[in-house]
Amino acid sequence: MSTRYISYRDFDWVLLIFVLLICAVGVLEIRSATAYTKFAGAHIRQLYWIAGGVAGMFLVSLVNYQVLLDRVHWFYIAALASLMAVLLFGQRYLGAKRWVKLPGGVHFQPSEWVKLILILAVAKYFADMHQRELTWTDFFKAGAIVGIPMLMVLRQPDLGTALTYLPIAIMGLFLGGLRGKQALAVLLVGGLLLPIAWMKGLKSYQRDRLTIFMHPDADNEGKGYQVNQSLIAVGSGAIWGSAEGSQTHLAFLPVPQTDFIFAAFAEEHGFVGALGVMLLYFIVLMRLTQNAQTAPDRAGMFLVMGVVAVLTFHILVNIGMVVGFMPVTGIPLPLMSYGGSSVLFMFLALGMVMNVRMRRFVN
Repeated sequence: MSTRYISYRDFDWVLLIFVLLICAVGVLEIRSATAYTKFAGAHIRQLYWIAGGVAGMFLVSLVNYQVLLDRVHWFYIAALASLMAVLLFGQRYLGAKRWVKLPGGVHFQPSEWVKLILILAVAKYFADMHQRELTWTDFFKAGAIVGIPMLMVLRQPDLGTALTYLPIAIMGLFLGGLRGKQALAVLLVGGLLLPIAWMKGLKSYQRDRLTIFMHPDADNEGKGYQVNQSLIAVGSGAIWGSAEGSQTHLAFLPVPQTDFIFAAFAEEHGFVGALGVMLLYFIVLMRLTQNAQTAPDRAGMFLVMGVVAVLTFHILVNIGMVVGFMPVTGIPLPLMSYGGSSVLFMFLALGMVMNVRMRRFVN
């Protein structure tokens, strides 16, 4: 595939417009939620991250994704090395090592970038199978590709980010030809191992997070505080929203610009506004799925659907967390939540999608 045949006429400008609309909603909500707090001005930094992300997206769209796939083993080794660096030299914050301090005072979170490499690695693995029947050996190899970095991230510990690796593996296995008997066997084994994972694999505060959403009223002022304040914020928005936004503006809702930005938005813009945001996300997901259907090859289809899987998981878990249907796991709302790593990951992932789309007519 030669880049001289690539044209930005084949770029998905419609997708980019809807993505930027979501970003704009996020920036405005970050500005509103942090206006009278110590985080005031966070929306300006978010704009810088979005600008950097858009630039990165255009750059990634020009690099032939087949070249990336051919070198994915080197990227994968680099990913494991970066996660090992976090465990050995990472900066500890609130009891977790998730960042490596780089020169200039920049904090780098490798676990976010590993998602990109896993999407490429899983796409490469299943594309090379050439649609043959999925064997147990294939299943365990694909599981190891995702499982090894996932266990390393769990060691940090960062349960939220580790969970975002799962949909990449599940999407790959599902599209790769996972049989019903295999899926049932995995579910049974997983069910049997759950008690061990619960007691040995999770920290006490992680277990608390996973259980408190079932009974948030049991500890209103403690572990259930975030969930309860989020539910109050969403409920007080009613149909059209509350201009005062008391839960957000009076700081009852903790750090509303990050994981709970959807609660802050729902309070200020109500059910109608929240539905509008979900509609924007739905359009983006449908557009991405359409791009997967027109991919020039099997690898391109797997790559785009890997991005769809991660984005869908983030949206469902974050919104579910905000309305009390999911435990609090620290998973941000893509393109809306404040944070450089999350924004840059999403735009680079979209860059890979554009990469595939722009090569659909290249022989």
